[in-house]
Amino acid sequence: MDRDLIDSFESKFKSAFRNLKFAILVCALLFALCEPTHAQQPAKVPRIAYLSTAGSSRNPGPQVEVFRQGLRDLGYIEGKDILIEYRYLERNLERLPTVLAELVQLKVDVLYVASLTGIRAAKQATKTIPIVMITTADPVATGLIDSLARPGGNITGLTLLTRELTGKQLELLKEVVPTASRVGFLLDADSGGATARFKEYEAAARLLKISLQSLTVRRENPNFERAFQTAVKERVDAFITVRSSVFIGHRKQIADLAIKTRLPSMNELNDYVEAGGLMSYSANTVDIYRRAAVYIDKILKGAKPADLPVEQPTKFELIINLKTAKAIGLTIPPNVLARADRVIR
Repeated sequence: MDRDLIDSFESKFKSAFRNLKFAILVCALLFALCEPTHAQQPAKVPRIAYLSTAGSSRNPGPQVEVFRQGLRDLGYIEGKDILIEYRYLERNLERLPTVLAELVQLKVDVLYVASLTGIRAAKQATKTIPIVMITTADPVATGLIDSLARPGGNITGLTLLTRELTGKQLELLKEVVPTASRVGFLLDADSGGATARFKEYEAAARLLKISLQSLTVRRENPNFERAFQTAVKERVDAFITVRSSVFIGHRKQIADLAIKTRLPSMNELNDYVEAGGLMSYSANTVDIYRRAAVYIDKILKGAKPADLPVEQPTKFELIINLKTAKAIGLTIPPNVLARADRVIR
């Protein structure tokens, strides 16, 4: 073979080999540069919507901190591992559709709400965003879910079973006030479930030979003074305060009026006792609000709300306010006091 031809071939081969080595080097360099960038891409931080129909940013209520602590116990650091969008309606329910539309637009990962009105509105606002609820209503009877075991749809959570405790609440009230034959029933007349609530207590009252006196308050302009004037006029011996988004903001006023009229009270929430009410028997709300964080954790890890059974409470607590008992001249029987989970002195 001609020597010049061989030299030319060798020269071209060496040039091609150098170009190949250069190309490989460039590719390796680009890969090395790209790989750290890919590894450092920030992970998406989950966004939770916390919707309160009654609370305010100035007074959100103790349940908010319990909820936050529940998330911290599961390893979530707010602002780092999780973002929370707080929305407080301060009982201005006309804002519900607007606020929910905003949260849907934000594409939050989970929507948390703890009132029947809020849950219903959230269900209408979205069929895809998971909703974690806390409710005192029967979530099956009210059409929120298909069943406790398999909720279906995009809603799951916990029920406080407040309605199912009516008999026990009346029994305790009767033990504390043995002479009680007429009990007032303080309720929100504009609540859709007011009639059903009254009937549930009325059924339990008949077994104890107690008659119930309705003490209604209108949502638009709650006149608690008039309700207590009715209680005195009708000679009620004690009264029951049911859970209501209207009442919760007036719990101190309700407690003060009860002391003024010397009326013992049984309350569906311990918040009222802490504000000066006489006693409450209810599900342990601290445990319930903490458990809500567990549901959120499961959903963020891929669980579907339709497959997460709705929990019913397993812990209940009796709280008695001895300061209030003294103020109204009432002695709590020792056997009832011994059963109290917490006594406010």
